[in-house]
Amino acid sequence: MAAPGARGPGLSGLLPAQTPLEYALLDAVTQQEKGDLVYQYLQKVDGWEQDLAVPEFPEGLEWLNTEEPISVYRDLCGKVVVLDFFTYCCINCIHLLPDLHALEQTYSDQDGLLVVGVHSAKFPNEKVLENIKSAVLRYNITHPVVNDADASLWQELEVSCWPTLVILGPRGNMLFSLIGEGHKDKLFLYTSIALKYYKDRGQIRDKKIGIRLYKDTLPPSPLLFPGKVAVDGASNRLVIADTGHHRILVVWKNGQIQYSIGGPNPGRKDGIFSESSFNSPQGVAMVDNIIYVADTENHLIRKIDLNAEKVSTVAGVGIQGTDKEGGAEGEQQPISSPWDVVVGTLGSKDQRDDVLWIAMAGTHQIWALLLASGKLPKKNELKKGACLRFAGSGNEENRNNAYPHKAGFAQPSGLSLASEDPWSCLFVADSESSTVRTVSLKDGAVKHLVGGERDPMNLFAFGDVDGLGINAKLQHPLGVAWDKKKNLLYVADSYNHKIKVVDPKTKNCTTLAGTGDMNTVISSSFTESTFNEPGGLCIGENGRLLYVADTNNHQIKIMDLETKTISMLPIFRPDNAVVDGPFPEEKPKTVPKLPKSAPSIRLSPVAACPGQTLEFKLSLDLPSGTKLTEGVPSCWFLTAEGNEWLLQGQIPSGDIENISNQPTILLPIPGDCLSLEAVISISVFLYYCSEDSSACMMKGILFSQPLQITDTQPGCTAPVELRYVF
Repeated sequence: MAAPGARGPGLSGLLPAQTPLEYALLDAVTQQEKGDLVYQYLQKVDGWEQDLAVPEFPEGLEWLNTEEPISVYRDLCGKVVVLDFFTYCCINCIHLLPDLHALEQTYSDQDGLLVVGVHSAKFPNEKVLENIKSAVLRYNITHPVVNDADASLWQELEVSCWPTLVILGPRGNMLFSLIGEGHKDKLFLYTSIALKYYKDRGQIRDKKIGIRLYKDTLPPSPLLFPGKVAVDGASNRLVIADTGHHRILVVWKNGQIQYSIGGPNPGRKDGIFSESSFNSPQGVAMVDNIIYVADTENHLIRKIDLNAEKVSTVAGVGIQGTDKEGGAEGEQQPISSPWDVVVGTLGSKDQRDDVLWIAMAGTHQIWALLLASGKLPKKNELKKGACLRFAGSGNEENRNNAYPHKAGFAQPSGLSLASEDPWSCLFVADSESSTVRTVSLKDGAVKHLVGGERDPMNLFAFGDVDGLGINAKLQHPLGVAWDKKKNLLYVADSYNHKIKVVDPKTKNCTTLAGTGDMNTVISSSFTESTFNEPGGLCIGENGRLLYVADTNNHQIKIMDLETKTISMLPIFRPDNAVVDGPFPEEKPKTVPKLPKSAPSIRLSPVAACPGQTLEFKLSLDLPSGTKLTEGVPSCWFLTAEGNEWLLQGQIPSGDIENISNQPTILLPIPGDCLSLEAVISISVFLYYCSEDSSACMMKGILFSQPLQITDTQPGCTAPVELRYVF
């Protein structure tokens, strides 16, 4: 029987049926009553003459966490499917992920449930697959994700908000939609009853979907998505939020680890360093051997006491809060996704470091945690430990106002303090409005500095333009650092992959470093070096050095502001380091399979003695009119089947970045040789495309080098040339 009235092709077609259900659920008291209402709703929707069918995923879309692209009507038939329309910068989308994870822990695809992330970008930078890969890894997303860069499915279904969930039945028929965050109970209710309803009718299949997690393909690194970095000038140390490893590192300025606290898995536990845990920590601030941490996904502010070697909680209750006023004592005050912290003063001449300012991204506000009794502007006397709003209405806006509670922020993600006159303000990287703002420490007034536009409701005024004030354009900036010596503000313009500098007196914003390309080139020149979504930065060495958390490159970079050179901070673990969190162990890369058409060249035998180092010089020529494909690493691998002892302790793989300057591969022969004869194999994979990039190809080749181990010390051995013309 057809439902009354015409149903549109998108979510609007669900509205006439789902709205009465929503109202009826408000009056239901018990879970049984709610379940019965949903079951009856499904009987009604399932009885329509024509399903409200979801469109097929467009061909050619890029997929993550799957063995192959997924088809709605080939692979998802017989499943209850939750489509999660999200964009990875969105804090509301991030808040929804724990709900989806809990759902996936309760029901597997063999139970008939599958979650599919449909990434529909807000910013141009978020359309790039490599950046989505980073987000999938950073947020531990283990279900399939499709990159709908042109938002074609979003538009066909008339989706209008991030996040939006669409729940499908086993025929690809749309059943429910949930808009925004905070619907965990309904999500579980709708999916559980849908599974029961269709199981009762024999329509649920236990067919397994081919899942191949992206995170399992990556090599380990000492840092994983470092979000923020802070400097402690008094002790010559840096504090790094190693966000992806869920830990805090305290390192000397040569990169040597002193403490590793937490990790590698997320958790929420106070206590001694070896027992403590964090969940995707971001902002860090250090003063007098105390580190304050924005423990973002635990919705906590943590305190690390380096003298006592203990971690404690000073604000938050461990679950996401919705309170936009605050005022309770820290440990009783729910908070939401704190993203950055900075220690400051309330203005009293006899007190310093008496307030912790917090960028509360989850409620789009700036909060304060009092470290000593005192007064905030326009507030009565407050007790030590009070945690409350300082500025921001809680509405997601780009609204400036002389009254701090009437101003609006959009996911504030970076803070820096300029306590001295004439500035006396907090600088705020307001990521979703793509602006940098100021908050007065004297009266809380919120003012615009650079980026965005005048319409407070327009959160799409982004770009990459140097200029003055509102004429300058940024793209999702996540970090700011104030240089009080030069009176300059440095900005991590994250989605433009650049570091910019702002003169707050003139509001002039200019590019300091970064080409705008997202890779990891470290050049002697600021303008030739590259970053990949830098998330945090801090000033050190009395204004001479700028430390940058180059988040998606998994590095800390050091910018020398005097010599205009950039270097990478090596992170290493000495034998005497106090390391309580595990340090990642290196895992060898998996050697890809060579194409069947790949040539195989057996070289003349070479004599070698224990302790000698052989050199193999790559000399490969691409077809004329072609070039190496940018962003796809051409590479080489060493293998020694049956004689793996040859490669013990060696580096068995590497990249080929420039066809005109190909690497020389070194093979040190071990001192203890287990055989007098062996064969070393060198596999090479070249990814290249035509000059106009209209066609891209991959070629492979295998060189086999027989070795004859001898006790005789050879003379100077020339490098073995690995030459081939494709």
